[in-house]
Amino acid sequence: MSPKENMYTAAKIAPALRMIYAPDGRATVSFSDTAENMSLHTDESSWEKDFTAFCSKNALDKITVEIKDIGCFTVEREASTKSLSGKIAVVTGSAQGFGAHIAEYLCSMGAKVVLADMNYDGVCERAAVFSETYGTGTLPVMANVTDETSAREMIQKTVLTFGGLDIFINNAGIVRAGSLEEMTRENFELVTSVDYTAYFLCVKYAVEPMKIQRSFAPDYMADIIEINSKSGLEGSNKNFAYAGAKFGGIGLTQSFALELAPYGIKVNAICPGNFLDGPLWSDPDRGLFVQYLKAGKVPGAKTVEDVRAAYEAKVPLGRGCRAEDVNRAISYIIAQEYETGQALPVTGGQTMLN
Repeated sequence: MSPKENMYTAAKIAPALRMIYAPDGRATVSFSDTAENMSLHTDESSWEKDFTAFCSKNALDKITVEIKDIGCFTVEREASTKSLSGKIAVVTGSAQGFGAHIAEYLCSMGAKVVLADMNYDGVCERAAVFSETYGTGTLPVMANVTDETSAREMIQKTVLTFGGLDIFINNAGIVRAGSLEEMTRENFELVTSVDYTAYFLCVKYAVEPMKIQRSFAPDYMADIIEINSKSGLEGSNKNFAYAGAKFGGIGLTQSFALELAPYGIKVNAICPGNFLDGPLWSDPDRGLFVQYLKAGKVPGAKTVEDVRAAYEAKVPLGRGCRAEDVNRAISYIIAQEYETGQALPVTGGQTMLN
């Protein structure tokens, strides 16, 4: 078996070991080539039967299993009692903005969190801080979500480090605003690839360990959450590339929800209002305040402050969306076991569903 095939096989075995050991998912599994103090030796043809029998006879908090010609799996019970302890999560686009806040929130609730971003230095720094602050496992991953190989490897690294996947949050996104005259095909396709196509690519591989976990624990449920936008619920003047991709994201969310419901995988979207304090809006060079000012999207605006004031005035509750608003929505979606295929507005009343 080649190293690549070996890792692929290991990534299928780890979620199964996790759920056999702890059907509630409150365990982690790490994979390595070698390990000491083996609890069980087995092979590829009998590992499931041997491990199940071993667990039924031995109530251990930590078990290390060697599967011949594949490698070693260390299965460990989750000791923390926080609400998301034992959960394994991936957050894309987590070097900054909503993604960084979401990753920190999940860590604070006890989850093991993979921070994925093209800005590898950024996620390394945040992962180290979050792990030290909240005492939970983190893993920084350099990932280009528009590249299928990179998306697949992101999920594989997650599974081989922590043993599975329970929460996938598709947060990575970009904006290129402009009128029909100003928008180039290159920018239109860039927005589509990150905000729409990448969602499909990531979900395609994220569901693999989730389905395995469900097959070994019939009551197990997992979550896929797309961080969409209010622009996915209504058109956006001179921002059609972004709005179109986000409308498409809700279509994917509803369709994925129908397909994945039999596997206990809930798929929902959160549609935040404008995160006016985040880099997407406030970056002095490429932020939306600057882009919208240049595009003339706000009539009469002469400064970025004018643009901000105009957008705050659109919200009945008088402010932009904040990270804690989105985190509360995530908490609700995860806790609510009887909801899937929904697009949940978090807009301060700016966008109301009919």
